[in-house]
Amino acid sequence: FDVQTVIRPHTDEFHDFRGYAGKILSGRFEVGHRVEILPSGFETKVKGIHMYKDELKEACTPASVVMTLEDDIDVGRGDMIARKDNLPSTAQNFDAMFCWMSELPMTFRKKYILKHNSTEVTCMLTNLVYKLDVNTFSRDKSEDLKIELNDICRASLKTSKPVCYDDYDTNRANGSFILIDQQTNETVAAGMMK
Repeated sequence: FDVQTVIRPHTDEFHDFRGYAGKILSGRFEVGHRVEILPSGFETKVKGIHMYKDELKEACTPASVVMTLEDDIDVGRGDMIARKDNLPSTAQNFDAMFCWMSELPMTFRKKYILKHNSTEVTCMLTNLVYKLDVNTFSRDKSEDLKIELNDICRASLKTSKPVCYDDYDTNRANGSFILIDQQTNETVAAGMMK
């Protein structure tokens, strides 16, 4: 469950309500399920699931709902609420497949913004693993490779804070991202986490 915003109405009727609005990226949640807040690692249970004025016993993919938790835990935009029996990976260093979409070539050690669901973190590309030849599916591992417009490659990246993700093969919604150039705000690449 990708948290997009925190709902705290300041009315007499709902003075102690704290709900987390977002989208269920995979699986299903029931009231009473044990969950973990990522990346902090705090554990709690689902207290309630709300959709507009209805209170639900359960909700599943791809529902957008408001979830309440039994404990008062600090949860914010970009955090993830995951069932204890189905946790995603959490890392700052990982490999991904990229489709480069910029006229400017891929630049290593340059800061980019990684947008993954409602999370935005600064990152940099640290290593080129290989470039894929789309005609033969061979992997070029030469040292002098350049990644340019429409090239596909596998590269390593490092983020400024942990990202909670699934393998793209397992969960496309939680295994994909885009890279944005910080200076131009141009989307320079689409990626799949591996």
